[in-house]
Amino acid sequence: MDVSDVNITIAADVDGVNTSTIRWGDVKVPASTRPGPRRAAAGTATARAASAGTAAAVRTRGGARPVAPGQAPVEVRTPARKPRHAYHHGNLRQALVDQAVATIRERGVEALTLRDVGQHLRVSRTALYRHFADKQALVAAVAAEGFRVFHRALADAWDGGRRGRAAFVDMGRAYVRFARENPSHYRVMFGGFVTNLQCDAALGVTAGQAFGVLTGALGMLQQQGLVRAGDPESLAVFVWSASHGIASLLIDGQLARKDLDVAAMVDRTLDRVWDGIAAA
Repeated sequence: MDVSDVNITIAADVDGVNTSTIRWGDVKVPASTRPGPRRAAAGTATARAASAGTAAAVRTRGGARPVAPGQAPVEVRTPARKPRHAYHHGNLRQALVDQAVATIRERGVEALTLRDVGQHLRVSRTALYRHFADKQALVAAVAAEGFRVFHRALADAWDGGRRGRAAFVDMGRAYVRFARENPSHYRVMFGGFVTNLQCDAALGVTAGQAFGVLTGALGMLQQQGLVRAGDPESLAVFVWSASHGIASLLIDGQLARKDLDVAAMVDRTLDRVWDGIAAA
């Protein structure tokens, strides 16, 4: 497996700091083997009798058909064919999103263009714009796809059968694992590349659902007496900030040390995060 500026309005303060705005985010027709004075028109094969008493043959897809001496020229129409390697797929929209992700992975979001995506897939501009009006719409679709997968990863970690602090740690690990396995999606999701949420109606919904898993989990932990009192959304901002920081450092290669035990480092970070939200 292996992303956008998603605004969620939250009226809350974190240690006196106002957090009212949270950003959660492109047929060759074989020539006759016999030389002749001119080529047939494109898409047709023409045979003429050279002279009376001389038989000719019209080459068709099924073979050669004789032409009687003196017979008028015969024209055989050949069905038009798509160019070799022409793109054909039942789900062009998804193919465009997949190609966009590949481009982002190789050259970054800034290098992404609709024209380049269309050229890679050998699709017409008409087909391309039928799905995405501009680059912003395509990037928003990448972000929405990322948040759908991200939401499932967090929800599965929280609902994985464990409870309390263990489930919280599992969710933090899932957060970092998603970023490392899907760096292209992650960068678009949280890199501020989507400035118009209306480009993709699903984007705001999926982003909110992902953030909702975290706030919901913190609310349940509060009910269990494991997390200190306070606005769950404000606490979620703190948890998210720490998780996002370590995930971003990892995918950007800032923690690339041969002796680094990434899993142990992630767990230590989550331990410190837990200490910051645990009930007294």
